[in-house]
Amino acid sequence: MREVFQSQLHEVQTRLVEIAEDATRIIEKATTAFNTSDVALADEAIAIADQTGEKALALDELVIRILARQSPVARDLRILVSALRISASLERMGALAGHIAAIARFRFPGSAVPSALTSTFEEMGQLDIELARKVTKLLANTDVDFAREIQAQDERVDALHRHVFDVVLADDWKENAMFTVDVTLASRYHERFADHVVDISSKVSYLTTGAWHETE
Repeated sequence: MREVFQSQLHEVQTRLVEIAEDATRIIEKATTAFNTSDVALADEAIAIADQTGEKALALDELVIRILARQSPVARDLRILVSALRISASLERMGALAGHIAAIARFRFPGSAVPSALTSTFEEMGQLDIELARKVTKLLANTDVDFAREIQAQDERVDALHRHVFDVVLADDWKENAMFTVDVTLASRYHERFADHVVDISSKVSYLTTGAWHETE
């Protein structure tokens, strides 16, 4: 019976990693689409985001079945409850990246970002991609020190998010309302994407020993 339970826990981990990989693919495609007006990549990102939402729902249903049938306690219970919350964060990451792609899709064939903020969004997108890759690695091989390292790495995204607002609120900002709305929304989506990565790493830290592997 214990072997079955451990197999189920492993499946939960595997599915979390798969959804994290999807979120990484979405932000990669969405960032490129947003910065280069690539409508094909935008459509791909949006499609993957929809699939990711379905995968997250299926994972939640699996965790609920395990909770009902196995009645776990202590550390095992924390793992499963954390998995539900991590799944929700991963689903939101995919959705937020999908929103960025949608902005690029709606503005095609025009650009969604003015030249004054091109470098800002290129850097912000690259940082989110790096964070997504790291959280995928964290979920595959849980490590408390690596989790804490990730938690300290979203400060630059926050700074870039503030910079976008500084630019659009400045007296010399002359872009139209469409650009103003697009860049403020996209900046917020990037910032929230990074926040969810930090939230996931915090949950792994909370588990102390890692969700699936003993690290102490």
